[in-house]
Amino acid sequence: MSATTSQLTLEEFLKLPETKPASEYINGEIIQKPMPKGRHSRLQGKLCAAVNQVTEEQKIAYAFPELRCSFGNCSIVADVAVFKWGQIPFTINGEVPDNFELPPDWTIEILSPEQKPNKVIGNILHCLKYGSRLGWFLDPDDLSILVFLPDQQPMLLQGEDSLPTLEEIEIKLTVNQVFGWLKMAG
Repeated sequence: MSATTSQLTLEEFLKLPETKPASEYINGEIIQKPMPKGRHSRLQGKLCAAVNQVTEEQKIAYAFPELRCSFGNCSIVADVAVFKWGQIPFTINGEVPDNFELPPDWTIEILSPEQKPNKVIGNILHCLKYGSRLGWFLDPDDLSILVFLPDQQPMLLQGEDSLPTLEEIEIKLTVNQVFGWLKMAG
């Protein structure tokens, strides 16, 4: 993960070409996210699929992978950004827009080995400050999930602990189920 201090404004940053992997604009710094690796990709894909399986058809919510959200003078790219259907700023033609200028209802971050945990948690806290209702911080190395809710102490969940979701989303998951998705062989 590389960071450069910039004199660019958020508006100027958003006019720059996208990078691969994505760069974020946080507190005047441009920070490039690390390239997702196997565990990260697997968890991200499974989380999106699990949420969308129970929400998309009924137009309850949608989980977007690697979606840029710009608000509160920051531009972050959450690993998974879940928006209630009514919050998605559809275009006049009913299509998904390119630009999301609001926080997700539920933000999920998956720690990669090259990332600094506090910077990633900072993104979740920024989302909560601006209206997100739930944040998950997954640490694949210690098989734990730190859960953030507005105006509450974070909860460290492990093993068979049930994970809270948005009340509109009827999905029941435990920490073990989420990290169990990493096992694909045999």
